[in-house]
Parts: sequence; structure tokens; C-alpha cells
Amino acid sequence: MNPELTGVIFTYLLTLAIAIPLGRYIAKVFKGEKTWLDFLAPLDRFIFRFSGIDTKREMNWKQHLLALLTINSVWLIYAFVCLMAQGHLPLNPDANPGQSPDTAFNTAISFLVNCNLQHYSGESGATYFTQHFVFMFLHFVSAATGIAALIVVFRAMKDKVTDKLGNFWEYFVKSITRILLPISFLIAVIFAFNGMTTSYAGKDTFISMQGDTVHVSRGPVAPLVAIKHLGTNGGGWFGANSAHPIENPNYLTNTVELVAQVAIPIALVFALGFYLNKKKFAYVIFGVMTLGMLMLLIPTMNAELNGNPAIAKMGISQPTGAMEGKEVRFGPANSAYWSIVTTIISTGSVNSMHDSAMPVSGTMMLLGMMVNCFYGGCGVGILNFYIFIIVAVFISGLMVGRTPEFLGRKIEAREMKIASLIALLHPFIILVGLAISSYYVVNVAGADWAVKPSAWLNNPGTHGFSEMLYEYTSSAANNGSGFEGLGDGNIFWNYTTGIVMILGRFLPIIGPLAIAGLLANKKYIPESAGTLKSDTSTFGLMIFAVIVIIAALSFFPSLALGPIAEHFSLK
Repeated sequence: MNPELTGVIFTYLLTLAIAIPLGRYIAKVFKGEKTWLDFLAPLDRFIFRFSGIDTKREMNWKQHLLALLTINSVWLIYAFVCLMAQGHLPLNPDANPGQSPDTAFNTAISFLVNCNLQHYSGESGATYFTQHFVFMFLHFVSAATGIAALIVVFRAMKDKVTDKLGNFWEYFVKSITRILLPISFLIAVIFAFNGMTTSYAGKDTFISMQGDTVHVSRGPVAPLVAIKHLGTNGGGWFGANSAHPIENPNYLTNTVELVAQVAIPIALVFALGFYLNKKKFAYVIFGVMTLGMLMLLIPTMNAELNGNPAIAKMGISQPTGAMEGKEVRFGPANSAYWSIVTTIISTGSVNSMHDSAMPVSGTMMLLGMMVNCFYGGCGVGILNFYIFIIVAVFISGLMVGRTPEFLGRKIEAREMKIASLIALLHPFIILVGLAISSYYVVNVAGADWAVKPSAWLNNPGTHGFSEMLYEYTSSAANNGSGFEGLGDGNIFWNYTTGIVMILGRFLPIIGPLAIAGLLANKKYIPESAGTLKSDTSTFGLMIFAVIVIIAALSFFPSLALGPIAEHFSLK
């Protein structure tokens, strides 16, 4: 077998080996059972006491949402001010200036919503202060926000009839102190001992092999990269992200980064089964998600390993596959695996340039973000999947002539309306943004702006269209990766993607929490002979069909105009 493929298989199996016990541990943390990190309980109590939080005060779903949205609003203002003022703040050895208002607007929203769409280069667009006290801080709290929201849904599904869904602040703090912080510390130690810098000094200077004088940015990279991946954030210290040799020095760090970004999303699926005592239900969800991942991964790896047909026509041999935009030390197979897992979850980090990927690969990356529920980000992946469960249950009930029921609760018009709105919101904000940007490129190309629309695209035709489609899809999916041929560091893209990011983050959280809270208040109906069981392969296939149909109907026309058309143009 190809050694690259062996490495990919080993990486995924290692991820599973870590995710299953991690899922059991996460379930214990939020069920209040004893764990090996209970020695951190005094830290939790100190935080609660200092913040004036009474964790015994249980909240309903509306109070959970109020707490979540309020604290996120505070963080947004804090991040925006810091980014504007970073040139005057400490820890700035390279004397980087503050960000412009539109860039700060985009960046603050981007890191708040776990997207980390970076319309700046980390070496020059941020300082050590903002990398630490804005970006790294938001890496932790944005991931914890998603996990806390998911635990509210877990709690709503667990109890038979209730409007008491625990305390948001307890879920939020424990997500950091019991999960994110200790694991990030271990990962950061591995990174530091494998060449990632931990220095607070400014740029270093050395003479390259060509005899050029090169100035290399440094900084405490290891701790940020640890939570960047564990929290499925993706915002890198350097502009090249994990393709940069300091941010990803060797194959070991590459493997750890891959495992770290997928471990919690998979672990949360198993945590659902342990928390509800419904392991088969969790296996069904995991099976559907894994099937979806494989259907995206296999064509991508095949396309990258077989090389570019346009280059082959030129008589150029490609023995190692399509290597444009890829690191030789990782190769096309590993890069393909990274590109799929980073787009099906909300990490968005890269170890190769996605804009250089084959059109088939670009299609698969886009589909991963368009579906946005195959594993998904910390917490929000299952929240997105929950919407498809509700739709699938409703359709199944109609097919057999019964009132749709899920885990003992009737799904009625109110829940279905919310689920339908959230399911349609994702394609709506992507395609509206794409339509507006396409209009400006075609009809207002020479507008007297600081950056004219005619200068946005470095690639014309289908690939340029794909770049704009990818930008809005990545923003709506809170992913943050990009086809970097697009000139996105300007007012138009900063504001439009900022709006898409904030809608794409919070409405898909609000919808599932509202549905779960409403269902939790309904009378519990015991299972009967006609109940649609949620732990069967039939149910899993129904959910998968709903996901495919919704994604295909919504996005096929735009994919046909972009990467699919580009693929056939290479033949």
C-alpha cells in the first residue's frame, strides 16, 4: 500500500482511539460524575464565586440563549477595540500597526464565531498581544460556547419533561477547565519540543541557501496552534497557516494537528450516546457522518494522487500526484485528507493551498462546508445534524401516516418551521452573497473604489466564480479556509463576509436550542409498535437522504457553474 495512504489510515484510527474514551469522559463531566480532573474543582468554584454565578440556578432554553448572546456581544466589542488599538498596546516587537475599521470588524466577528477567516496575514496584521489576548482567548471561548450549547440540547433530550436545562455558565466554564485547557496544554508541549517557537522576541534574521537575507517572524506559536486545532478554530499565527514550517514543522506535528482538530467533534458524538444511555443512536449518527466524510474524501484523494490532466497533456510526469500548492514533506494524500477533515468540521486550517487543488477536490471541500454537519465543529456539528434529524423524522412520520415523534416527543408545526428556516438559511446567505459579488464583478467592475471589483479575481472564468463561492461558503459554515486567489482584504469582502459569518454562527445555534427546549416541555410519549426507532440503519439512511437532497437541490447549480465546469474544462 502507498505509504501516504497508510499514514492517513493510521491518523484516522488514532483519532478514533482517542475520541471514544474522550467521549465517555466528556459525558461524565457534564453528568456531574467523578473524573480524573476533579482536582480542578477549586478553580471552577473560584471562577463562579468571582463572577457571582450560582450554578444551582437552572435555566430554560431562552435564558441559556440570553446568556450566550450577551457574553458573545461583550467579547465582540472587546476584540474590535483591541484590534483597532493593537499598534499602541504592549507585546508588539515588530511594530505592527492597528487594523483598519473594516478589517477589525471582520476579524473580530471571525474569531468570535469560531470561523477565523483571516483577511490579513498574521505576521504583519496582528501583534503578540492580539494573538494571545484576543485570538487565543476567543479560540477557547468560542469552542466552549459551541460545546455548552450542545450540552443544553443533550439535557433537553435526556429528561422526559422539563424546562430546567442546567446552567449555561457551568457548562461553559467546564468546557474550558475540564476539556479544552488541559488537552491544549499537552498538545502545546508536544509542539514546543518539535520546533514550534515559544519566544516573545521579534523577527529573526538569517542568510538563506540562495544567499538572501531573510527576516522570519517568530512568537509563542505552540500554545495558539494547540487550541487552534483542538477547538476547531483554525486561525493560524502565520499567513500560510499550517503550511508554514514553524506552525507545522514535521510529520509528527502534522499528525497531532490532524488528530486534535477531529478528536472533539467525533468524541461529542459518542458523548451523546453515553450521556443519554443510547449508544446505538450515537453509532447511527457516527455512521452517517463517517459515510459522508468518506464520500468526500475518496474522490479527493483519487484526484490529488492522479495528478493534473492539463499538466499530463504537456508531457510532464507527475509520479507523486498533483503537487502544486502542496508541501513535499506531507504529500498529496495527506494534504487531501487534511483538506477534507478541515472543511467538514469548522477548523479551516490548511497544510496546503486549497486554491491549487484539483476541481474535484474543490467540489468536495465545498460540499463538506455546504452540508456542514459531517462531524462539524465543537458542538455546532451535532447542532446542525440535529436540524436534519428533525426534518427526517417529520418526513418519515408523514410517509407512514403517523404524527412524527423523536425520543418520545411529538414534532409539530412550530418545531418544523424552525428546522426548515435553519436548513434553508445556510444556502440562502451563501447564494445571496455570491449573487451580489458576481453582480459587482460583471456590472460594476470599474467602480471608483479603493479596490475595484475588477481587481478581486486573480483567476477569470469558472475558477474565479469558485473562489467567490468558496469565500461565502466558508464564512457561512464558520470554517475560515479560502481559495486565496480571491482579493478579499477590502471593505466589500470584510463587511459582507462579516455579516454572513455572524448569521451563519448564531442562527444555527438559536434554532436547535429553541427546538430542543420546546420539545423538552412536551408530554413524554412512551415507545409503541409504530414508533420510528432512532437507533436503526433505516433511520440513519433516511437522515443521509435528507442531507443529500437538501444540499444537492440548494447548491448543485452553483457547483455546476464553478468547480464542476472547471473539471470538465481540463479534460
